[in-house]
Amino acid sequence: MMSASDRNLRFGWWSLLVFLSLGGALETLHGFKVGWYVDVGNEMRRLMFTLAHAHGTALAMVNIVAGLTARNVGHLELRSSVSFGLIWSGILFPLGFFLGGIVTYGGDPGLGIWLVPVAALLLFYSVGRIALDVSKRRQPSTKHAKQR
Repeated sequence: MMSASDRNLRFGWWSLLVFLSLGGALETLHGFKVGWYVDVGNEMRRLMFTLAHAHGTALAMVNIVAGLTARNVGHLELRSSVSFGLIWSGILFPLGFFLGGIVTYGGDPGLGIWLVPVAALLLFYSVGRIALDVSKRRQPSTKHAKQR
């Protein structure tokens, strides 16, 4: 069975590939002046897609860092709830922004934006839990530390 740190590392790297590719696609839409993306009335779409790309990329990095932290900080194991929260925030944040930009209502995003607060709660829980777990981590004994 795959460990939580392995799961977050795998998700993080694949997610990074997806969202960097999305950034390239957005640059292409902008470069070819595709009206659906760059016309004056589509500022909200452009903003939502940019936020999807940025949040997806950043959360991919957060998942990678969480996986590496769990591997490299002694006696720290990512809780399954933390791993779940990080992965799902990495899915729901960009998905909410992306869906919010597909159909916009004047200057307002579409209904997909409602996924963003759910993602924020998952992310805040996960990051807070990691911060607490790292802070409570027992320091290795001086005898063990000298053997390294």
